[in-house]
Amino acid sequence: MTELNLREADSIEATVIIDNYTDLLLLQSTSVMKRAALPISITPLAEHGLSIIINVKAGTEEHIFLMDTGVTPTCLFHNFDVFRINMKKIEGVILSHGHFDHFGGLIAFLGKASKGIDLVLHPEAFLERRLNLPGLEAKAKMPDLDEEALKKTGVILHKTKKASTWFSDLVLSFGEVERVTDFEKGFPWAEAKINGRWVADPFNDDQGIAINVKGKGLVIIGGCSHAGIINTIKHAQKISRINKVHAVLGGFHLSGPIFEPIIGPTIEEMKIINPDYIAPMHCTGWNAMKQFADKMPDKFLLNCVGTTYTF
Repeated sequence: MTELNLREADSIEATVIIDNYTDLLLLQSTSVMKRAALPISITPLAEHGLSIIINVKAGTEEHIFLMDTGVTPTCLFHNFDVFRINMKKIEGVILSHGHFDHFGGLIAFLGKASKGIDLVLHPEAFLERRLNLPGLEAKAKMPDLDEEALKKTGVILHKTKKASTWFSDLVLSFGEVERVTDFEKGFPWAEAKINGRWVADPFNDDQGIAINVKGKGLVIIGGCSHAGIINTIKHAQKISRINKVHAVLGGFHLSGPIFEPIIGPTIEEMKIINPDYIAPMHCTGWNAMKQFADKMPDKFLLNCVGTTYTF
């Protein structure tokens, strides 16, 4: 494996632009978790999606980028306005995987962003996908990410299967996440068309990002973590050669009858990894969030749209 040059960052700010939950009465802030202070007449939107704007600093350097863009341009642009985000300052986008709740606002965003910004994604993010749900005769076709439409925006596409560093080597994208746990077995109802055949989706394109904050360790951010959040963390530790995990944010995909049985093993492994902070989002599910809060109360951070995390 080629050694990656992941530089240390002095700090990171991650603001949640889109998530499943919004709560204007959730006002309690801490030194690492700041709630948006909004007039009662200004309301952010929530939807079943994820988008996080990340500001990473090292010395005099500062880089601002997006991870994912939610389901709809309506939600994305509305919340940009609410939180006073200047789209022209965003240098690029890292896409966690090719599901519509993560790329839905992408093409519209690129149409308004600065021309020629970077888009990092796995080549299989463009696969045709569907859900083969029990009890339904027709398989539910999912929206596809349109590569030609992306190219017309002038974006610079970086299609890579490998772990890579971006934004002056301050941000690590994971590439294909190695599966090492015995309980994170994927999503059997999800199918993808590969080499002309519909097969169980291997989610090779599922990835996260990590930033190494000086004196603290890795801040790991996942999209849905279809590879498994524990697999994702272990992969980040392996490829970065940094064992200390400071914070884990993003979707853990522990919602619903397939995944709720692995909430317990996931929490037990998370305890062993022992991050300083955990902020489950999006597809993690209420039952999993409740158990993380109960069993890791000193680590757990309750997320909602507009929350900014500073590490």
